[in-house]
Amino acid sequence: MRWVRASWLFPHIGFVLAGLTIAFAARPAWSELKTWDGQHDVDRIEVTVAYFLPRDRTALPDWRERVDYFCRRIEKFHQREFQGQSTLTTKVHPEPFRSTRTTPQLRAGDGNFIFFQTLREVDRTLKFGQGERTAFPILLVLSDVNWRPLDDFYRVKPTENGYAFEGIFDQGRHHPGAESGGARATYLADRGVGWGLVSADGWRVPYAGSDCVVYHEGVGHTIGLPHPEPGNDSVMSFGQYRGWISQSWLDDEQKRRLGWTPPKAPADRKRDLFSVFQAWLDPLVPEPGQDVALRCEWPQGAEIRSCRVRVQTDVFGPWLDVANVAAGPTPATLRLGRFDRPTPVSFRVDVELADGQTEELWGYFQVRAQPDMLPLPVVHAESPPALRDHAPAVGDEVDLLAMIDEQRDRVAGEWRRQEGRIESPKQYGARLEIPYQPPEEYQLTVVAEPLDDANGLILGQRSGANRFLVLVNYAAGEKPLSALENVDGRNVGGNETTVPGVFLKKGRISQVVCTVRKDSVRMQVDGREIINWQGKPEQLSLSDYWQTPRENALFLGAYDCRYRFYRVTLAPLSGEGVRLTPEAGE
Repeated sequence: MRWVRASWLFPHIGFVLAGLTIAFAARPAWSELKTWDGQHDVDRIEVTVAYFLPRDRTALPDWRERVDYFCRRIEKFHQREFQGQSTLTTKVHPEPFRSTRTTPQLRAGDGNFIFFQTLREVDRTLKFGQGERTAFPILLVLSDVNWRPLDDFYRVKPTENGYAFEGIFDQGRHHPGAESGGARATYLADRGVGWGLVSADGWRVPYAGSDCVVYHEGVGHTIGLPHPEPGNDSVMSFGQYRGWISQSWLDDEQKRRLGWTPPKAPADRKRDLFSVFQAWLDPLVPEPGQDVALRCEWPQGAEIRSCRVRVQTDVFGPWLDVANVAAGPTPATLRLGRFDRPTPVSFRVDVELADGQTEELWGYFQVRAQPDMLPLPVVHAESPPALRDHAPAVGDEVDLLAMIDEQRDRVAGEWRRQEGRIESPKQYGARLEIPYQPPEEYQLTVVAEPLDDANGLILGQRSGANRFLVLVNYAAGEKPLSALENVDGRNVGGNETTVPGVFLKKGRISQVVCTVRKDSVRMQVDGREIINWQGKPEQLSLSDYWQTPRENALFLGAYDCRYRFYRVTLAPLSGEGVRLTPEAGE
């Protein structure tokens, strides 16, 4: 059964803007490629790609990797379809584009409203399309939000009766197409530019077909291509519901209309890694504890030089290696392992063949207790009342990283901020105070990357009136140690929470989650529970070595290792936190 959503089948704004109506007339074949109406050259196209972030949102730690993936996919597709008669290059805005508007402000109207609000802001700020041109300019915005509340990783929207699934789920396979997501594009003939917007549902989570959406909106409609009639599985029609863009195509008749000349002989793609490589899930809807693998299709006669497989179970979390294939014959399957609970999973496969061809393929699936039973996310602020008391409210999360002034709040060491991220110095006892007093119970989430051989990551906490810290991966002796400090006056050297093991690695982004309750403290690293301590706040204390000026504040610290902090957020569980001003901290 094929699901059809109008917001995705007809996502472009149309070809009427500011009173200008463009009439399409048949035109003869030209020697160079033109837009659909014949007004502008498209033998060279440059797509400026911006990751758009409302000012109340936290950037994805790996946003650049995701954006680059889609850029490479659409470049390769365009090259294959036009055989060099039209060339496509992408240029990524180097930092997240931080909007002056909040998510609610951007959502004040319908899908067209958020399209124009977003594109006008980016266009104006970047002064897009101005100056001398060497290619047809397209502005493609990949937005961090949908036009209505939607958890795009779990694929659910909040309703008064609980969560409801929203998206395209066809015979066990996930494709983009949520009504709360949507995408828009328009070709502005008077300016000679294209505008495209892909919302979060269309790109943040790599469902099969997401790369089709990025090309459909970011290139196709922005040079005037319409939907073909009758509909088919091409990229300008139903391609996103078929699979990856490498399985799709552009209709020859549409390309001829642009001025494309068919080659004398069709290309033989049997050895083309981009066109042939696929990786389908087996089973399509795995259950907890079940072996999960990818069934692969490879070019004829291919040999592997390297193959790396990674998975992710939290859109803000790390990518974890699950397989590395040695050089040799191409494997029929790639094993992903087992998952111990219901969860969404993104996967990515990076391949290099012996002949030098390289390719990436990203995908998504859900581990479900039963085929029709959804894994559920932590509760959002916009969730129905019946769900709000069961988990941290993600919508109410406090962005602690944004509060910090690395000069004002530093206690020890030279901390610095780059592209919205904060980096610690490599020294003993580096400390940076967070101007925030936590509520009575809370969940702290930290996404960080060791830039050196991993040594102590310090997360200063508070339980009741008592301060303490969570110490992760303190490099002492044969194995690193992690612990709460102090418990009953004892530090990592020997208290009941001390755990040996390597939990952090140089160059690998990890997620640490600390949950502080009135009678317990839990700590997880990359989804694995490391510490689960039960006791009273009075048993916890902070040594003089790690003190900071304000006894009620949280803090970050590092011990002989530079850390890059991508995310530091706090979700209240009970009580209210307080942002500290200099006066409030007295």
